[in-house]
Amino acid sequence: MREYLLAMTVALAVTLLLGGPIRALAVRLGLVPEIRDRDVHETPTPRVGGLAMFGGLAAALTVAGHFPMLERNVYGTTDTVQALLWGALLVVVLGVVDDKFELDPLTKFAGQIFAASVMVVKGIQISWLVVPGIGIVAVDPTLSIVLSVLLVLVLMNAVNFVDGMDGLAAGITCIAGLASFAYCYRLAISYKLTGATAPALIAIITVGVCLGFLAHNWDPARVFMGDTGSMLLGMLLAATSITVMGGIDPYQLGEEVQQVVNQTTTVHKLVPAYLPLIMPVSVTLLPIADMVMAVVRRTKAGMSPLAADKGHLHHRMLQIGHSKRRAVLIMYFWAALVAFVTLLFAVTPSRQPVVYLAIAMTLVGLLMLLGPRLGDHRERLREKARLRRGGSASAARHSHRHRARGESPAPATAATATATEAATIPAIAKSTENTDGSVRHRTLSG
Repeated sequence: MREYLLAMTVALAVTLLLGGPIRALAVRLGLVPEIRDRDVHETPTPRVGGLAMFGGLAAALTVAGHFPMLERNVYGTTDTVQALLWGALLVVVLGVVDDKFELDPLTKFAGQIFAASVMVVKGIQISWLVVPGIGIVAVDPTLSIVLSVLLVLVLMNAVNFVDGMDGLAAGITCIAGLASFAYCYRLAISYKLTGATAPALIAIITVGVCLGFLAHNWDPARVFMGDTGSMLLGMLLAATSITVMGGIDPYQLGEEVQQVVNQTTTVHKLVPAYLPLIMPVSVTLLPIADMVMAVVRRTKAGMSPLAADKGHLHHRMLQIGHSKRRAVLIMYFWAALVAFVTLLFAVTPSRQPVVYLAIAMTLVGLLMLLGPRLGDHRERLREKARLRRGGSASAARHSHRHRARGESPAPATAATATATEAATIPAIAKSTENTDGSVRHRTLSG
């Protein structure tokens, strides 16, 4: 644990220290784009903060190579670190170019495929899958490359899609990294799986990078990560998940998995084997759901699936009435709920309390989502109460003033009196006095 925490601290410190110089360099080089229609910020802000994140990643991976346990279990046995650095470098170059020149969607997608393919070919690949009704199956090299590249593309674009508010993408990725690290650390400690050391290292460095960048990116942000940072974070999450499925022996995940020897084994007994596949989906469920809804929405509207719009989850929360900070915190809550409930389900022997906890926290989350509407309803009730109190107080003051003058009190409001008279008396009876004081006969006017 000490070596993991040191690696995280290096990533956090370097990212934090590089944030200011990167921002100043971006301003000097004119890398401050104009505000777009879909943006929620009001001040032009540099968008190449991902360079600071890459600096933190590279520094942490370099320093971690000198730690005894990590050097023995990661650097000395696999090419994971080299593959990750190559892929990260290429995706950062692509991101900087996109942040500067706004590449068209197809060119950007082609660059993502190239960067992901380089990382996968150099060693970060899926080696096995769990198929319901069959069990654990090995994946041939060609299919392994295709599936690995596909997962990298999905997570890169998922994080890119959700990056629309100050601190949102970095915070959600930080939560995902924490959950992934906890799961991988348990595999390494409880099951003695040294293959889980590499994904645990990537996950904890991702946490450090995100925490260091959040110091510059929390509302109001001084610098944005841009596509440089969002695609990098997506690649890190993908590398963590793929390394779990490529670096550990699934048959060592528990007695249930060791007993998988035929096709009649029920699916529920494969839960430990499914978790390496479930965890990456659960920890990134919010970005993936946002991406899927965006693709469906844009396709139905006749737009390119990669085109930008203002229909993301964070845009909808602002439309409901949440402030930017409140919307970000609520999305943090939902990301943490899904990720850590899945984690607890994996590590807790008795799963019934976890289900109850999930239900309770879901209800809390729904109340948080409905906050503005409930607040509007309470405000309307308070306004009605103020109007009633104000009308009663005005009538009381009016009556007191007339009694002080020896006059009969007038109606509470002229408008109310007029409306009442018009509804009950079609004409107003009037009487006047003669000059000698005698009363004339009453007449009905109108």
